[in-house]
Amino acid sequence: MFGNLDFDVIRRALPYLFYEGMTFTLTLTGLAALGGLVFGTALALMRLSGLKLLGRIAGVYVDFMRSLPLVLVIFWFYFLVPYIGQWVTGASRPISVGAFASSLITFIMFEAAYFSEIMRAGIQSISRGQPAAASALGLTYAQTMRYVVLPQAFRNMLPVLITQTIVLFQDTSLVYVLSITDFLGAASKVAQRDGRLVEMYLFAAVVYFTISCIASFGVRRLQARIAIIR
Repeated sequence: MFGNLDFDVIRRALPYLFYEGMTFTLTLTGLAALGGLVFGTALALMRLSGLKLLGRIAGVYVDFMRSLPLVLVIFWFYFLVPYIGQWVTGASRPISVGAFASSLITFIMFEAAYFSEIMRAGIQSISRGQPAAASALGLTYAQTMRYVVLPQAFRNMLPVLITQTIVLFQDTSLVYVLSITDFLGAASKVAQRDGRLVEMYLFAAVVYFTISCIASFGVRRLQARIAIIR
């Protein structure tokens, strides 16, 4: 069975796979994680603000995003948003969004719902006595969140945030449906060109598995260190 496999095709394709494919995948992962964390933290603060309207809006958004398949959101944003933009702006033709911008915004919007729940749990894990003490010292709500609550919440939730980023790294392979050359898309193009689907998809699986395992090991080490600090 394995005698017919040609793994030399992998060696020849390595520069293309990593310099173009993996570079795109890591760039999308990093930007989407950062944007999702910022937006997700804002959603978490809205849900915990005590203002019912803000909390309800954030809650509906989070529940809506978490109930949809990511691939559906990718398709929806890529194909429908240009027409929605045309309708809103009154333009004569659909607004051009672009594959990269479309995928980045989609991942930020989608991941923010998950980061929001992680950050909400982290904020709620902080003892209520600390915000009360900050208020007694004259700190405003914004100052209390910035200097007292959020730094501790980020530290407590850091392993979970990294774990969610690992999931995001794996999910970026879904941009393949938009014909974007991420790592999986690059492997697929080489596989189709050279007729070596088994070799390329097997190699892609090994790369995703290796990176995810190394990152997961780092998360376990980080959890152990945070436990010691506590």
